[in-house]
Amino acid sequence: MVRDFTVSVFRTLLHKFTEAGYTFQSCREYHDSPMERVIFLRHDVDKLPGNALVTAQIENEAGIAGTYYFRSQNGNFEEDTIKQVRRLGHEIGYHYEDMAIASRKSKVESQKSKGNVEEMVSRMAFDLFRGNLVKLRSIVPIETICMHGSPTSRWDSRLLWKYNDYRELGITAEPYLDFSFDNMLYLTDTGRRWDGASVSIRDKTAGNGISSLQQYNEWKVKPLRGSLMNMTTQGTKFQGKHKFRHSDDVLAALDKGELPGRIMVTFHPQRWNGKTIPWLREYFWQNSKNAVKYFMIKKI
Repeated sequence: MVRDFTVSVFRTLLHKFTEAGYTFQSCREYHDSPMERVIFLRHDVDKLPGNALVTAQIENEAGIAGTYYFRSQNGNFEEDTIKQVRRLGHEIGYHYEDMAIASRKSKVESQKSKGNVEEMVSRMAFDLFRGNLVKLRSIVPIETICMHGSPTSRWDSRLLWKYNDYRELGITAEPYLDFSFDNMLYLTDTGRRWDGASVSIRDKTAGNGISSLQQYNEWKVKPLRGSLMNMTTQGTKFQGKHKFRHSDDVLAALDKGELPGRIMVTFHPQRWNGKTIPWLREYFWQNSKNAVKYFMIKKI
């Protein structure tokens, strides 16, 4: 058993990136003025918001700031935690999953046909999205958003932007739609590994499970060519050059100077634990989830 994804390893990764000359930027900062040698630092707070506060404090102590995406659902929406992360200098964004929620509320999850059903769910989801955005903005400023995968739902929440435009609500960026990855590496701990595409339903490059993925002419928000939702051949080849399993593999590539100048690193704070029992719980739980998601992907 490899003792990876500990708080100690997290600190080491940050230190080594800094030592290698990388600057850290939040989503908004990267959108406004991207640097050449940079870590676009993203955190998806899927659960255990308390863990997010731990990683936010570690980063603050190191003079590092990034973006933390919080969900709106009970158990994940902790006002005090969100405010504390913001006070530590980090950007807060909305980790939306409103298509999945709307589909459950409208009882269409089991329906096989999409068509008008898709648009109906999108209308309901956009109402939910606006309400949750207002709730978050009553606590902290929100300028960027990022999809939560909701792997058990057949509805991808990014379908919201086929029928609606988040820019009308003052949102400037969504990492899956608004940034080119032709020359920026996407490095994520999805699946509690750094090569988790085979066990991820939606958090990966290209083929994200949306029907007619390449037919964006009718979308209100058209994914940028080269983005994670609209990958180019160049981008696909670029991502394929860098594959890692463990954090030690990433660190070895850093030491050898093999990583590109621009990287979006996505951390899920729930995965990074300093104590043995939480670490073991996450280790066994995530491995079980990976096995289930692997077979789900095979059926898509």
